[in-house]
Amino acid sequence: MKYIKYILLVGIGIMFHSCDDEFLNPLPDSAIVVDAFFGSDDDVLAGIIGIYDAIQGVNENTETNITRANRGIQFEYMLSEMRSDNTRTATLEGTKADFHRYRVDPNNIQSEDMYQSMYEVIARANNVLNFISVADEVNQSSYAAEAKFLRAFAYFKLVRLFGDVPLVTEVVGPTDNEVLFTRASTAAVYGQIVADLSEAVSNLDNSHKARASKAAAQGLLAKVYMTQPSPNYSGAQQLCESIVNSGEFSLEADFHDVFYDELNDEILFAIQYDAGNSLESQSFSSEFTATVRQGREDGHNMVNDNLVAVFQSKGGNRTATSYWNTGTWIEVAKFLPEGSDITVTPPTYGGSPRDAGNDAIILRYADVLLMHAESIMAGGASTNDGAAINSYMAVRERAGFDPVADRPTTLTREALLDERRVELAFENQRFYDLLRFGVADPVLSAHAAEMGYTSYSARQLLLPIPAREINLSGGLLSQNPGY
Repeated sequence: MKYIKYILLVGIGIMFHSCDDEFLNPLPDSAIVVDAFFGSDDDVLAGIIGIYDAIQGVNENTETNITRANRGIQFEYMLSEMRSDNTRTATLEGTKADFHRYRVDPNNIQSEDMYQSMYEVIARANNVLNFISVADEVNQSSYAAEAKFLRAFAYFKLVRLFGDVPLVTEVVGPTDNEVLFTRASTAAVYGQIVADLSEAVSNLDNSHKARASKAAAQGLLAKVYMTQPSPNYSGAQQLCESIVNSGEFSLEADFHDVFYDELNDEILFAIQYDAGNSLESQSFSSEFTATVRQGREDGHNMVNDNLVAVFQSKGGNRTATSYWNTGTWIEVAKFLPEGSDITVTPPTYGGSPRDAGNDAIILRYADVLLMHAESIMAGGASTNDGAAINSYMAVRERAGFDPVADRPTTLTREALLDERRVELAFENQRFYDLLRFGVADPVLSAHAAEMGYTSYSARQLLLPIPAREINLSGGLLSQNPGY
């Protein structure tokens, strides 16, 4: 069984050698004294890199046994895109098909994996923070800020997917049940996220795109501000404008280059993968295939007709890069494995599609521009503000829309949400956007009715707390309503 949340540190070679992780042994049997591994600045830096490793996750093609390996963010498309109106699976078999039909239960292994993966990120971040004083003094503030950025990243995933969750901010042992299994309020979790990201904004620079940066922290904090129970729209607007005014980021002229010229000028933060390297690659790109099957199970994240309809009217030149119609299925095209050629019959997917190197884009400049418009709209139904419309139109103009003829005098919430849908399709944003805009229930209720998904109800906007966690808690950990 996996006891991810209990890990203190199982060894430097385990923690820092990317996906060759054997960190799933239960404590206390495999626990060792952490002092032995954090004796220098290099050790602390290695610990920080180990946090990214936990986010990156283990390629399902490398380690097929899900009870032995956490997938990091590699399963997130199931919990986000496939729970929105964007995508579904090609088959109804297995627990992965439960997401788009709103049938996830407390024993769903992919939902459990996401929960545990994010707590692995948190545990590693807490462990690094416990030894910050070991680092060179000149690096201590930036190392701490980076670890807190990554902890906030994980908690932001958890609180939106599961609601109230245990708030663990220090190294704890396997018997600290009160800390491990007491659900903190959503407001308390957001309070910690804001504190962590605020420190990251103050102590990071923009030296990295595949590691935490000041701009990434600003962008993520802006999204947090607009998502938290009491939104801070003015704070979000200021953060977005700081990114824009920095002059360090810009929209790629060609939408295709956003995804295939990695770490380009539009990227604020991405998790990197390495093609053909079984220890550093990802498998989700191959799972997005169906007609010429490349993945282990594949046929996941198939594009819904209602999204195609929105693309036809609002996608512009983004359509060909976003998805393609195989004649049998409509498949995601944003993350085609290296060497793919979908112009030939049958299409080809390179030499190693299950060991793909496509980066997972977490935050990019187009998202910031659209958040800027959203922050000015401030939860309202529309805005006439010129700055908001300028940011909205910058993204639309890149997609080929006319700066004069297609410029609205009033920007509506519906238009902004549609623009986010086509611009950020398949980037794990749609479900969270529906929640943040306050329209998740009506939109998904209508979608479920259209698709014949009779299991949908508003309670499924939150995933269940994994049954295994509740069982381990001895009754301390409560379940979300309706599960």
